[in-house]
Amino acid sequence: MSTTVSTAHPHAARRVGLAMAATGAILFSAKAILAKFQYRHGIDALDVLALRMLFSLPLFVALGIRETRRPGHARMTRRDFGLILILGVLGYYLSSLFDFWGLEYVPVSLERLILFLNPTFVLLIGVFAFKRKVARREWIALAVSYAGVALVFVENLRVEGEHILLGSGLVLLAALSYALYLSMSGQLIARIGSLRLVAYAMCVSTAATLTHYVIARDPSHLLELTPTVYGLAAINAFFCTFLPVTFTMGAVARLGAGTTAQLSVLGPVSLVFLGAWLLGEPITAVQLVGTAVVVGGVLLLTRRGANSVPVPVEEEARSSPQASR
Repeated sequence: MSTTVSTAHPHAARRVGLAMAATGAILFSAKAILAKFQYRHGIDALDVLALRMLFSLPLFVALGIRETRRPGHARMTRRDFGLILILGVLGYYLSSLFDFWGLEYVPVSLERLILFLNPTFVLLIGVFAFKRKVARREWIALAVSYAGVALVFVENLRVEGEHILLGSGLVLLAALSYALYLSMSGQLIARIGSLRLVAYAMCVSTAATLTHYVIARDPSHLLELTPTVYGLAAINAFFCTFLPVTFTMGAVARLGAGTTAQLSVLGPVSLVFLGAWLLGEPITAVQLVGTAVVVGGVLLLTRRGANSVPVPVEEEARSSPQASR
């Protein structure tokens, strides 16, 4: 991704960047749709997670090898490897496990809205753990975001039933786990690069997932599933895991962190309609209003470049000495 290309053809680069950011946001959100389809074949959250990790592992191993050989990267220390172990467990194992587990109980539109609160959790972690000062506008954005989720949650509770409580709690844990990953990864991303970190962390997460699977059940079960399940898992791994990471990186290189972050709102918005179209999930006026409120609140909060994926953090860290994520 050459900065020369971006500066020589700024309009073309911007158009490509906008397309990459929008596509990445929608594809990353669509993993929830695929998980719902897989559940119809008698598998559960741990099966979905294990298949996702196994199918995406070769892609991230190849990415990690490429990034390791790239000149200019700092040599990694023992502390770096230890931190990657922690981040891999938090960011791509626990977060994904809680997310897929929660999807067994909640519609995809609510799941994505709760996960979309990641920037607010990062902000709160900064307040309580790192004594960060928070502007009045940020507190207002927090209040707006949580009011919107509460509105959608109450409406889903009315429509879907009490299992929404359990599912929402699990997805909330997923969002919190990923927010911890973001909060702890800022300095490491600046040292070793975001793609390198993602590749290494995904390998750690795969190891943690497979260890969990071997302890919890017979691994031969993964060899006895239907071709449809394997096909959905392959789509999930490539189109909803690997591609969104690389697309978002490409978008940041062309647009900057702020614009890429704001385009991430397309994820939860798209799922409201994709869930209705592909899964038959109901859409009510209250859900639409709540979604709009959440998106508005997070847009206020992310205007300066916050985002719910690790990629923009690197750009923000480079461009602002005050970046603390």
